[in-house]
Amino acid sequence: MDAMDTGHLIYLVMLLGAVVFWFVAANRQAMGKLVQQALLWGLIFIGVIAAVGLWEDIRHTVMPRQSTFSEAGRIEVPRSPDGHYYLTLDVNGAPVRFVVDTGASSIVLLERDAEAAGIDLSRLRYTGTAMTANGAVRTARVVLDEIGLAGMEDRRVTAFVNEGEMAESLLGMSYLQRFDRLEISGGRLILER
Repeated sequence: MDAMDTGHLIYLVMLLGAVVFWFVAANRQAMGKLVQQALLWGLIFIGVIAAVGLWEDIRHTVMPRQSTFSEAGRIEVPRSPDGHYYLTLDVNGAPVRFVVDTGASSIVLLERDAEAAGIDLSRLRYTGTAMTANGAVRTARVVLDEIGLAGMEDRRVTAFVNEGEMAESLLGMSYLQRFDRLEISGGRLILER
């Protein structure tokens, strides 16, 4: 702290002291009630600080988590609070979270997801181009040894690794068309084989 900050701090402490002195002097007849109210405000202040500090944990507890319900050949996915549908698939044995994107023609992996699935990024050749909302991005064609969802596995599936920035990997129509039924109804995505 420099001299100016120290001066401001001294001024604020003196101002706070004057306010507290005035408050105590004005309420000296009801000192017990004053202490009770001060404790109450102190607890409220601590509670607000705790809520702000723990907001992420509270948010995940209060907001329903997305879960996938599956039975033989059928998968139901509730819509997430952001309006999208997310699925976690095993790609070459690694869990990869996808956003279901019926506007995407193919499976598109983020580089980090491709790497987690055992794809050597240094050997990729970004020779393709894809048009996104952010413009054209380069892509590299890969073949996934296996991709699975709730006991349904597919082998030798073509996908693309995106060199650009995306929030999530995309589960596009080249995978979704493998299902006999794809329905979005009542806030649920239903996939059946």
